[in-house]
Amino acid sequence: MLRAGLLWLSEQPRIFRFIRGNGLARRFAARFVAGETVDSGVAASKDLNAAGLGASLDLLGESVTSAPEARAARDAYLETLDRIKTAGAAVNVSVKLTQMGLDVDEALCLENMRAIVGRAAAQGSFVRIDMEQSDYTERTLLLFKRSLLPEFGNAVGVVLQSYLRRTEQDVDQMISLGARVRLCKGAYQEPASVAFPDKRDVDLSYVRCMERLLLRGVYPAIATHDARIIDHARAFARDKGIQAARFEFQMLYGVRRDLQFGLRRDGHNVRVYVPFGTQWYPYLMRRLAERPANVAFLLGNVLRESLRRS
Repeated sequence: MLRAGLLWLSEQPRIFRFIRGNGLARRFAARFVAGETVDSGVAASKDLNAAGLGASLDLLGESVTSAPEARAARDAYLETLDRIKTAGAAVNVSVKLTQMGLDVDEALCLENMRAIVGRAAAQGSFVRIDMEQSDYTERTLLLFKRSLLPEFGNAVGVVLQSYLRRTEQDVDQMISLGARVRLCKGAYQEPASVAFPDKRDVDLSYVRCMERLLLRGVYPAIATHDARIIDHARAFARDKGIQAARFEFQMLYGVRRDLQFGLRRDGHNVRVYVPFGTQWYPYLMRRLAERPANVAFLLGNVLRESLRRS
C-alpha cells in the first residue's frame, strides 16, 4: 500500500512544487540526485571515476508533450555528451524515449535519438535507452530493433525489467540480436496481468534472465542492489568461467555505496547511474517506493521545517 501511494505521489506536480521549495527535502534528494545542472552531473561522475567507478548520466524528465520540449531535451543531451568528452570522463548517458518525444511523434523521437546516439558513437561513447512503464515496452524495443541497433550497433543498448512477464522472451531475443542489455527489476506500478506482483517471482525471473545474459549476452549490465543476487552472479560467473571483464554491475547513485566500492575492490566493473536535472521529484519518489524506510526520515524533516516557518 505504501509503495503504491509513493508511486502515485511521484505523478503529482503540485506536491513536486512544494517539495522542491523545501530545503531539507532537497538535501535528502541530493543523496540520490547529483544536482540540477550538467556541471553537477559531470562533477559527480568525475568523482566516481576517481574511485575507479564508471558512470551513466541521466537527465531526469519524461513524458514531454511538445516537439520543442523534446528538442530541448535532445540538445541538453548533446551538450552533456560534449561536456563529458571535454572533461575526459568515463561516462555514458541514459535516455528515456518519452523525453525524446515518443508520445508526440515517433519520427521526431527517432530523429532526436539518432542525433544523440550519433554524437555518442562519434565520440566513442555509448547510449542506454531506459525502459519506462509496460505501455512503452513494445514500442521501445521495436524502435531499438528496427532502427537504432541496425544503424549504430553496440553504441546503443536497452534496459529490460525482470518484473514483466514477457522479459525472459525479450532477453532471448536481445541475445540473438547481439544487443547490449541492462537488466533491472523495475520500479513502476504495473498490473498483475503484465508483471509479477510478488517480489519472490520478480527475483526468480531476474536470476533466470541474468544467467542467460552472463552466459550468452554482450557485456550485460547487472543492475541490482540485492546482495544475494549479486553473490549469485559472482558465483555463477566463477563456476562457468566467465571473466569479470565480460560484464558489469550497475547501481544507483547514493545507494549501497559500500557495495559499489567493495565490488570494485574485488576486481569487478561497476557503473553508477547518476541522475541530474530539475525534474528530480518523480525519481526520488520511486526510490522511496523501493525503500519505504526512507519515508519517515524525509517526511519528519519536511514537517519540522514547515512548522518552524509557520
